[in-house]
Amino acid sequence: MVPICVKDTGKYGRGIYATRDIKAGELIEVSPVLISCKNEWKYLKKTVLFNYCFNWGENYEHAAIALGFGSLYNHSYTPNATFNNNLNNLSIEFYAHKDIKNGEEITINYNENADDNSPLWFDVID
Repeated sequence: MVPICVKDTGKYGRGIYATRDIKAGELIEVSPVLISCKNEWKYLKKTVLFNYCFNWGENYEHAAIALGFGSLYNHSYTPNATFNNNLNNLSIEFYAHKDIKNGEEITINYNENADDNSPLWFDVID
């Protein structure tokens, strides 16, 4: 059973929350993905789905929509989780970056690296 659920953050819409304590390094979820090729991006950018895409591919030439809870993790520059694109399995794996308490929101750094503070395409709310 996946140790997470979706709840309203009260701050910026929906988010993913732990339903039990999760230890650092523990696999939280494996989300299968739908791949959108680069030539489809111009259409995807016109939809709400664009806000939920992950960069995908050997050179990030594609976009991916994560199924399951995958596209609902919120961003933080101090995340408690990380993610890895598994190109062979067509999935994104989410792992606890540090211990996460029951009831705590699970966040990832959208820049992929937990320590990357590069600007994003939206104003970050911390």
